[in-house]
Amino acid sequence: MNPDYIVIGSGSAGSTLAYRLGEAGKKVLVIEQGGTDMGPFIQMPAALSYPMNMPIYDWGFATEPEPHLGGRRLVTPRGRVIGGSSSINGMVYVRGHARDYDTWDQMGAQGWSYADVLPYFQRMENWHGDTGDASFRGHDGPLHISRGPRKNPLFDAFIEAGRQAGYPVTPDYNGQSQEGFGAMEATIWKGRRWSVASAYLRPAMKAGNVSLVRAFARRVVIENGRAVGVEIERGGQIEVIRAQDEVIVSASSLNTPKILMLSGIGDAAHLADHGIPLVAHRPGVGANLQDHLEIYMQFQSLQPITLYKYWNIWGKALIGAQWLLTKKGLGASNQFEACGFIRSRAGVDYPDIQYHFLPIAVRYDGKASAGGHGFQVHTGPMRSKSRGSVTLRSADPKSAPKILFNYMSQPSDWEDFRSAVRLTREVFDQPAMRAHVKSEIQPGMDLQSDAELDGFLRDHAESAYHPCGTARMGRRDDPMAVVDSDCRVIGVEGLRVADSSIFPQITNGNLNGPSIMTGEKAADHILGRKLPKSNLQAVLADNWQTAQR
Repeated sequence: MNPDYIVIGSGSAGSTLAYRLGEAGKKVLVIEQGGTDMGPFIQMPAALSYPMNMPIYDWGFATEPEPHLGGRRLVTPRGRVIGGSSSINGMVYVRGHARDYDTWDQMGAQGWSYADVLPYFQRMENWHGDTGDASFRGHDGPLHISRGPRKNPLFDAFIEAGRQAGYPVTPDYNGQSQEGFGAMEATIWKGRRWSVASAYLRPAMKAGNVSLVRAFARRVVIENGRAVGVEIERGGQIEVIRAQDEVIVSASSLNTPKILMLSGIGDAAHLADHGIPLVAHRPGVGANLQDHLEIYMQFQSLQPITLYKYWNIWGKALIGAQWLLTKKGLGASNQFEACGFIRSRAGVDYPDIQYHFLPIAVRYDGKASAGGHGFQVHTGPMRSKSRGSVTLRSADPKSAPKILFNYMSQPSDWEDFRSAVRLTREVFDQPAMRAHVKSEIQPGMDLQSDAELDGFLRDHAESAYHPCGTARMGRRDDPMAVVDSDCRVIGVEGLRVADSSIFPQITNGNLNGPSIMTGEKAADHILGRKLPKSNLQAVLADNWQTAQR
């Protein structure tokens, strides 16, 4: 069978795109190297730290030595599994701020303003929130979005401390007003991870127009300036699968530029260095790499009410057994149930610092703090000006790409991070949290000066795992744009990109939601249709020009 469309990657955008194309009667083939997502480490929300550290589910990428972080190599997990990174992520659901998308439109991604993208967020959502303006949300889409029960008193204490510090409490940060503290949302439904595999891919395959092939995508086959298929490897054999209409690359912001470059699309000099024949000179391929960097501010708890009491083999076994039998209990939550979005200073028009609160002091790699009972908040600036790149290590498709984020390369990054630390300390010094804080584990209150905080940041800042931007969307006359506003690769016919690679600028928050929206909207561009613009308006703080809160 020659499908109408071939989609490389079953991740957040790829599965979504395939679903919508199949729904419209198109024959779609999805190529995915990774295996099944049905194991309990993926499906149980509380086990989120496991799959992103398991080679069976993760590509295992790491950065080059980051020059501004003391030469450290930071891990960069990307899903190599059905559902892509939506099957190994933290399940946090954030749309991003309205201003993010208006900025995209101003940067040349015309037709991707907030008014344009909001209807696609609404189309994809099946929202189960209990507060907020329901008119901003979707209610019958494939993607279930829920809020945790917030049974641990630390969640509400964190939200109350934000209010006591002078910030608003937002009823729905994904609705009319993002700024403030409130309940965090997650792609969890009936106690299970609700990835795009569950929401989109399996229903699409069941409907009959979408099929899946387990194979490694080596490159896009381009003949006479047009993409005609994909060269794959499966069972030790290399073959070409041809598409009747188009090829769509949805392989992640790390693998998508690699595939484009291996296909002859990229900077001419870089491709020549690796002996790859040039198809289209697009120097923006692999450039504009962005991410969210964060630190874990950890605190010792005065009371034994944190999850630390379960951080042993018996506690984990108890939680796992309850989840396996009932899909309820602590195993049914990602434990990110409270959050905050604030502005770093007066004159910043919308939030640029995000908080994820967690009622245990633990790293993403599963290592608990030596401090025993504790809790933490993940925080960091949302709109770093630093830019990195993804380049080829060699012309061998099996070689991992070279990834350099160039983190903290701008002076404003250090200023914004110091502000995040100091503003966070203010929040935790409010009565609601002071009642629970015994001491600050890290950075530690002995670190106060700019130089001391900078040293901590250099040694401890970690990726929030939100890479994007490496095939930037823009005007066709923009030499650094890779795709136009219809997601078409500039200079090649029959080829599109639809994933977080196309983001001109990183959005304010976790990227799974915006990536799914990209798949929804890209499908309509392919099908030659679009949803009407929304007339709903997000609100900003009245005093943003003169006050930080």
